[in-house]
Amino acid sequence: MRFCRRFQRISRILFFLTCVMASFILWHQIFLLKKSYNIITRNRDLQEIFQVNPISCQPVTNVMFLKTHKTASTTVLNILYRFIENHNLTVALPIENMNIFHYPKPFKAEYVEGFPDIWQKYNVMCNHLKFEFTEVQKVMPNNTVYFSILRNPVSLLESSYIYFRFLPSFNKTRTLDQFLSSPFGYYNPHEDYHMLIKNTMWYDFGYDNNAEDREDYVYSVLEEIEQRFQLILITEYFDESMILLKNTLCWELEDVVYFKLNVRSQDTIQNLTQESKERAKQWCSLDWKLYQHFNRTFWKRIRETIGLEKMKQEVEILQARQKELMQICIQDGKAIDIAQIKDSDLQPPQEGNANILGYNLKLGLNKNIMSVCRRMIMPELSHLNLMHKYQLGR
Repeated sequence: MRFCRRFQRISRILFFLTCVMASFILWHQIFLLKKSYNIITRNRDLQEIFQVNPISCQPVTNVMFLKTHKTASTTVLNILYRFIENHNLTVALPIENMNIFHYPKPFKAEYVEGFPDIWQKYNVMCNHLKFEFTEVQKVMPNNTVYFSILRNPVSLLESSYIYFRFLPSFNKTRTLDQFLSSPFGYYNPHEDYHMLIKNTMWYDFGYDNNAEDREDYVYSVLEEIEQRFQLILITEYFDESMILLKNTLCWELEDVVYFKLNVRSQDTIQNLTQESKERAKQWCSLDWKLYQHFNRTFWKRIRETIGLEKMKQEVEILQARQKELMQICIQDGKAIDIAQIKDSDLQPPQEGNANILGYNLKLGLNKNIMSVCRRMIMPELSHLNLMHKYQLGR
């Protein structure tokens, strides 16, 4: 009897231990399986994992880009010009071979070459203008996607100060720190191009750059911009912006790959004091609130549509492709001073006190590669001349 009880106890213990061992083995197998799956997933080709566009996605070809000042918008313009040519689209260009739509005047449809003969038949509009929604609607189709780009107003003002030193309000001072120490002592709201000195982006979106900074007014403007523009990009996160643009418009990676254009040499960039940076935010307070608001919506859009991890991976793919093209296309693999650029058509125009860099193409490229590389580094005015010829030949 005692032996039977002991046997039953031992049996229960052995059964318990067997269950524990079986559970451990099962858990361990699941862990190894999950680990193996993660390793396989991580090592798979990134372009295969992160399929950017769903199969049902159709590329958007009707686009209006509000080209804001000093926001890397020239690089975006180059992307759009190449997309237009590659997809045989029509482009709304300024009349009289101008490079802007009579900026800083408010935009009118009559400033577009060929209007109204091809009314609402343009695919893309992308040159500088002061935004007037009702006038743009006369030119662009109803299903047009509107987008723009914003930059931190502090760095934007610093860039404007160097590029537009010829403006009287800037020309009275030697540094931007000096200007910001007493901006109202230098600024003339009635001088030509005063909008390039204060709240430039606010003006480009069609509003009064000298308006009073009231909470109700700012809120109404931000709400109106949100209603009219489907996408606002951020200069400081340009690669993320290109991925977001690509996904929103259902474009391919090659459509948004780029080289930086219209960039300055480091020796022409002024380092502002912390006090001046705070004063710049106050001086351009409308722009600062505009930037803060859409910087928040930018990241909210990424989290809700792409996700931060997938965005990181897609940015890596874009940067790898840029590096590859830089090695293929660019002599010495970097931007250089204008004096070193041999082809006059590839020499960027110089503005103000800025030393604007450009590129030399590698020698010995075949014809097709040469054409692709050349368009990627072409300065804005040279590229615009090509677009006029392209449009004329359609």
